[in-house]
Amino acid sequence: MNTHIKPPASPIIFPALAALFCCILFMSCETPKKNFLHAQGHHIVNGHGDTIILRGMGLGGWMLQEGYMFRISFLGRQYRIRESIEDIIGKEETDRFYEQWLANHTRRVDIDSMAAWGFNSIRLPMHYNLYTLPVEDEPVDGENTWLEKGFAMTDSLLAWCKANRMYLILDLHAAPGGQGNDLNISDRNPDKPSFWESEANREKTIALWRKLADRYVDEEWIGGYDVLNETNWGFEDSTDFRGTAEQTNVPLRQFLVDVTRAIREVDTNHIIFLEGNGFANNYNGIFPKWDDNLVLSFHKYGNPNTEASIQRFLDLREEHDIPLWLGESGENSNTWFTEAIELCERNGIGWAWWQNKKMGINQPLEIKQPEGYASLLDYWSGRGSKPSHEDAQRILNEWLENIKLENNIFHPDVVDAMFRQVYTHGAIPFKENAVREGSVLHAIDFDLGRQRVAYYDTDTASYHYTPGMDTQGNRGRSYRNDGVDIQPDSSGYHIFHIEDGEWLQYTLNVMEEGIMYLGLAVNSETGGGRIRVAVNGETLPEPIAVPATGSGQTWTTLVVQIPAFTMGKHMVRITAETGGFNFKSLTFGQP
Repeated sequence: MNTHIKPPASPIIFPALAALFCCILFMSCETPKKNFLHAQGHHIVNGHGDTIILRGMGLGGWMLQEGYMFRISFLGRQYRIRESIEDIIGKEETDRFYEQWLANHTRRVDIDSMAAWGFNSIRLPMHYNLYTLPVEDEPVDGENTWLEKGFAMTDSLLAWCKANRMYLILDLHAAPGGQGNDLNISDRNPDKPSFWESEANREKTIALWRKLADRYVDEEWIGGYDVLNETNWGFEDSTDFRGTAEQTNVPLRQFLVDVTRAIREVDTNHIIFLEGNGFANNYNGIFPKWDDNLVLSFHKYGNPNTEASIQRFLDLREEHDIPLWLGESGENSNTWFTEAIELCERNGIGWAWWQNKKMGINQPLEIKQPEGYASLLDYWSGRGSKPSHEDAQRILNEWLENIKLENNIFHPDVVDAMFRQVYTHGAIPFKENAVREGSVLHAIDFDLGRQRVAYYDTDTASYHYTPGMDTQGNRGRSYRNDGVDIQPDSSGYHIFHIEDGEWLQYTLNVMEEGIMYLGLAVNSETGGGRIRVAVNGETLPEPIAVPATGSGQTWTTLVVQIPAFTMGKHMVRITAETGGFNFKSLTFGQP
């Protein structure tokens, strides 16, 4: 039996149908359009045309240490920190310390956590020396030796970001030679030619960006290239230390044009973020645009959160049809954070905060100071003797452990201020506050929420770059980052520097009925304070006088009768009708 099947005759395809067939075939084989972020008018949009508000966090302290982050401002620059460590434990152990630092500081768990808190982007402050050699160390003049370490770290970070659908923005924070007179932020050695004094440094920087762009050209979760962080340089006037008075910024514009050209030779997909002189705030002479996919990145620290404070950038957006991004901000109180983010988002501007972790309270994660760390600080600052090699090694090893997320102190108040409080004005409990007979509630655990919602303090933020505004926020810089003044004591923390009219609110979850007494632990050296107590919005008729205790560490308990609690939710507000006392805790009791 013949099983051969004769093939059908070739079909006749008319010319018009043939053309349609080829078009359909081509479209079916075409690679789908990538979902890169790009500039479109006043907005950053994705490949689908959706406006994207970047809500980001910078990884300061990972690739690039600045002294203030670790209470060693007197050392400042990373190379001096490294030299100081090498002085006490030697080069080999110092090399090991820095390898472990890079491994411990930022890991997958850090990125997963930031995604869970609400961030959708990461800004990576890069130190060039993890990617290439300094100009003066190149074996052959004019050539570039590429180091795998920085590229491998960036690859890993990108993988963690992609897994969380977060954008990664690459930021050259320390360029070859250093790009400013603020030595710390770029790890600049003033004994060597700066970025602006050396064509070789600029050429190396451009080559690095071309290398990075070629490596990441097809990566959708790369949000863009922030090509030079915070130039602060006097081009026309060398005495213009901060670069704020420059009128033309010719060398900066030329570099930005040159680096854009190099990037576009290999990558036409990604945004290029522009930072002006004067710490990213002086854009004189930078425009007009030379590329269609640029974003203006300004920085904002320590000034009021008013439309006027960003008006010059709004005007540049309008004049040059370019999106804005607040590429760096932070280092202030929760109130300031909420106001700044609210200001940005009201104007369609994304943002990136500085930074995720350091020693201190005004970021999501606090690095604990290792035991004995003060002895290192004393030696490095010239106030103490040199620690033994063994003691120094123990302290530094503990520091390496303390930078891991699981050993950090998480500050939920900071995250709440950056997300929930921007759009929700209600207060929520700081802790569970389950109240029974004998329960003690620490005064520092007042509700989470905005100023005038969860608490009222006469001074809630630091305006350190605004002349005439001498404010501090939390004077004690302890425990939490709200405007309330908190300081440590021998058994924990307490509220201090209490002024007339300030108040604190506590939302309680009462677990048993009949509680009708409230004990307030207070002290005052001279007395004279007066307290008003309100329960569920009703103020008790008589104020409570705070007696003199003779010492800031001698506590007395003022017992106040309150309406009996039923089980469930209740609110207590403690108001300083007259200030001048300290406040430590609330105790709940029955008859």
